[in-house]
Amino acid sequence: MNETVPSGPLYEYEHDPSAIYRQSFATVRAEAALDLVPEDMEPVAIRLIHACGMTDIVKDLMFSDDVARAGQEALARGAPVFTDVEMVAHGIIRSRLPANNDVLCTLNDARVSALAKELGTTRSAAAAELWRDRLEGAVVAIGNAPTALFHLLETIAAGGPKPAVVLGFPVGFVGAAESKQALAENPFGLSYLALQGRRGGSAMAAAAVNALAAGLPEEAAGG
Repeated sequence: MNETVPSGPLYEYEHDPSAIYRQSFATVRAEAALDLVPEDMEPVAIRLIHACGMTDIVKDLMFSDDVARAGQEALARGAPVFTDVEMVAHGIIRSRLPANNDVLCTLNDARVSALAKELGTTRSAAAAELWRDRLEGAVVAIGNAPTALFHLLETIAAGGPKPAVVLGFPVGFVGAAESKQALAENPFGLSYLALQGRRGGSAMAAAAVNALAAGLPEEAAGG
């Protein structure tokens, strides 16, 4: 039996990437309570919503007053970006980083497994230990591992180097909410951005870096 081949498109959907961005950002602006964030945080909030599809996250964002400025200035002066997992690193748009910034993930470094055993901790936390040499003034984007964020805070508490900005988006049921709350309550003067509760993830951490690096160029160009 011969099947009839449709003469037209099988599905109706938007093909133009510029139009997709334009419509997406317009939807976010229409549905999200962006008045809850200052003007310099709007591009960050919009990109975070675009990354996860949840317009309600705005009310759960926790951030220091200077985080947008501090992140932009750090990237502009060439600060490296440290990530806890490769998924975050691969989500960062390198062409939009303003100073050809290094994006570094040490999770698969050959030293990590032995270091984790020595420290009695996770591979993610051990990987964060390897950031020390270039951590001062860096941008840190954590999108997966609460232990990496906790270890970073412990490192700073012990007098270790302090990054310019920490973007905290660990996700999950064990330690995620707690690590982000600890970041928000940090007594070290850290500039930070985090999402309260269990939600988060690599796409959001990468989106935060992309927003600080370039804002919303798709919108600025009219799509």
